[in-house]
Amino acid sequence: MIKIGIIGIGRMGKIHLENLSRKIEGVNLIAAVNPGEDGQKFALQHGVKNVSKDVDSIINHPEIDAVVISSPSSTHAEYAVKAARKGKAVFCEKPIDGSLEKAHETIAEISALNVPFMIGFNQRFDVNFSRVKMALSNGEIGRLRNLHIISRDPQPPPISYIRTSGGLFRDMTIHDFDMARFIMGCEVVEVFAYGNCLIDPAIGDAGDIDSATVLLKFENGAMATIENSREAVYGYDQRLEVFGSKGVIKVDNPLKSHMKIVADTGTLSDRHLNFFMDRYQLSYLEEMKAFITALNQKTPMPVSGEDGLKAMILAEAANRSLVENRPVQINSIN
Repeated sequence: MIKIGIIGIGRMGKIHLENLSRKIEGVNLIAAVNPGEDGQKFALQHGVKNVSKDVDSIINHPEIDAVVISSPSSTHAEYAVKAARKGKAVFCEKPIDGSLEKAHETIAEISALNVPFMIGFNQRFDVNFSRVKMALSNGEIGRLRNLHIISRDPQPPPISYIRTSGGLFRDMTIHDFDMARFIMGCEVVEVFAYGNCLIDPAIGDAGDIDSATVLLKFENGAMATIENSREAVYGYDQRLEVFGSKGVIKVDNPLKSHMKIVADTGTLSDRHLNFFMDRYQLSYLEEMKAFITALNQKTPMPVSGEDGLKAMILAEAANRSLVENRPVQINSIN
C-alpha cells in the first residue's frame, strides 16, 4: 500500500485527489494540503483525514511514500525538491518551473537523490494517442514523414491567468511539444513559430498571443506542425494526424455522444466535449495509475523530469523564434 500526500487541491488537484481516493487500488491518500477552504472541504468529503494549510505536514510526514504536486506553478520546484530530500517519490504537474535554469537545477538535484520523479503530461495516456504510439512502434505506417497536431481551447482563460501563465507556448503548446516528441520518438532540432492575437486584444495587451502555428524539424528528417488557438466556438478541439510511407493515422475528436440524426437536410452529430476535464478524464486516471505502477514495480517513470525540461526548451525556442522571426536551433537554447 503506497501512502500518498497531495499538495494543491485546485482544478487539477481535485482530479488527482478523486482518482487516488476512489479509483486506484493499492494507494492510501492520507494527507492533503490547500490554502483555501474549498479545496480542504473537497478533500474531507473524499475521506482524507489529515487536511491542512501546512505543506510541511506532508513533506515531514514519516509515513508518506509519494507526494503529488498540483499547487501553483511557481511552487513546483520548491515542493518537489523538499519532498525528494525527504526520500519521497514525486509526481509534479507541469511546468517544473518558469525558469529553464531553475528547472534544470531541480531535475539535477532530484536525480542525484535517486528519487522517482514524474511530470504530468497526461495526453500521453489518452487511449487514442496511446494506440497511435503503439501502431507507430509496430511500423504500421512505415517511416514517419509528417505529424500534424491541432489543439484549440473552447474559450480563452481570464486575462488575470494570461498575465501569469508564462505565455501560450509555455502554458498551452507545451503539451503539444511533449506529444510531438512522444509520437515521433526522437528529438526536435529546429523550431519556427508564428503567432498573433486574433481573438481578444486584451490578450495582446497582456503580452501574449492567442493563435499560433509552430513548425518542428526532427533529427530523423521528419516534420511536424502544431496549430493552437485559445478559442473554438464549437468546443474543445484536439486532433492528430501522422503521415508515413505506408499510410496515415488520424485521431478525431470524441463527441458528447455517438448519436446521429440523419434526415433529408443532412446528418447531425452531437457537440464536442466542453474542455480538457471532459476530454482527458480517463487519461488523468491512467497517468496516475502509471505513476503508482512504476513505484510498485520500481521501474523508470513513464514521463521523466528530462521530458518536462525538453518540452520547456521547445517552448523557449518557440518564443525566441516568434520574437526574432526566424528558425531557432534547439542546441542554441541554454
